[in-house]
Amino acid sequence: MEIREENVVSAKKSIIQRMITVVKTYGPAIVMVLTMMGAGDLVTSSVAGSTYGYALMWLLAGSLLIRYVICNIMGRFQMYNNEGMTILEGYSRLHKFFPYFFGIASLVIGHLIIAQMIKGSGLALAWMFGIGDAFLWSIGVVLISLLIMGRNAYRNVEMVMKILLGVLTICFVGLAVYSGPDVGGILRGTVGFALPAEVGTYSVILVALSLVGAVAGSLTNLIYPYFLQDRGWIKPEHKKIQRRDLMFGFGCAIVLNLAIWIVGAEILRPNGIQVESVDDISRALSLYMGNFGSWIFYLGVFGILYSSVIGTANGYGKVIMDCYYKVTNRILTKDQKIEGDPKFKWVSLFLLISPIIWSIPGVTGFIALTLFTNALNVIGLPAIAIGLLVISNQKKYLGKNTNNWFENTVLASTSLLAVWGSYEILMSFFY
Repeated sequence: MEIREENVVSAKKSIIQRMITVVKTYGPAIVMVLTMMGAGDLVTSSVAGSTYGYALMWLLAGSLLIRYVICNIMGRFQMYNNEGMTILEGYSRLHKFFPYFFGIASLVIGHLIIAQMIKGSGLALAWMFGIGDAFLWSIGVVLISLLIMGRNAYRNVEMVMKILLGVLTICFVGLAVYSGPDVGGILRGTVGFALPAEVGTYSVILVALSLVGAVAGSLTNLIYPYFLQDRGWIKPEHKKIQRRDLMFGFGCAIVLNLAIWIVGAEILRPNGIQVESVDDISRALSLYMGNFGSWIFYLGVFGILYSSVIGTANGYGKVIMDCYYKVTNRILTKDQKIEGDPKFKWVSLFLLISPIIWSIPGVTGFIALTLFTNALNVIGLPAIAIGLLVISNQKKYLGKNTNNWFENTVLASTSLLAVWGSYEILMSFFY
């Protein structure tokens, strides 16, 4: 009996040690995943779950697969290209349109993404502590972010992200397990490939495009190679650890997205609650778990939103600066880093401070701002997918490390989807 207990204790220690090793070893994909998993995943997954149950879950699975392929190809280009190019330099070799477009788009989308996160973080903190105005809490979020984004910005961001990942896992997975997920419904929704009938406040096309935009089509894909640079994973020998890191990060994304979706399908939908604010989700949880359930939910909300504030400011700042270098034909030496450029700090400051205007009471609603930004992201996907399809197949840069048939199929299909999605979004502005 004692030997059996010792074996159990030893197994637990071994699991804990492996978890500690994973947390220390991995990093860029964790930062990437928590940056991309902001208001988009929280809102679109809960809206889709509360409105359509599990019927659209195949879009979530497909979108995450697309994004994994895109990020893996970008990471491979970063490590295998024979000229030490950044991903933006690869795009700029095709045409000067790309750095101009990505630079302007990153400034606009980065501003709007952080606006969502700051506004949502302020709402969550105001509810959790029950004192003060959400706008004042949003200002506090910005001030804390300025401290984290000081010296050694990436290292600080990665450390905070790992803490937030633990918080998110406990909060959302715990809520999903408590809600009692329908395993059969999840399987049918994942392989059903169907668009349900129109119901609720938001059209099925808007929700679907918002989901694709939030998960697969975001310009946030461009920031992943820069996190690899910050970690020093820029050579072919780093490919193995990079792939494992990416698989771990996207495994976390699948679990967390599924958990949020389950909460929408199992708690919001049966109570007929349409998600028009974060309070709607909290109200449904309070029916099942009391005030404690709502508090846990808002803690998770804060974690998922705040992680995107610091990740977006850091990552998008690097994309914008690299676009600036390509437009002005400036070349960084191997010893120079984007974070060391004073202009990078000013760009990051702008991305952090300017979005506070959207948190002023009465300016706009959190849900409306989120769905609009996510849908707008789809417009950038054609440039990302089509350009990546070309540069990742150029043997003069990558030799034998170009795409395989599956990756090319995913990119080609994504390009077609992106063109169609962009057309639908543009038409919605006029009709």
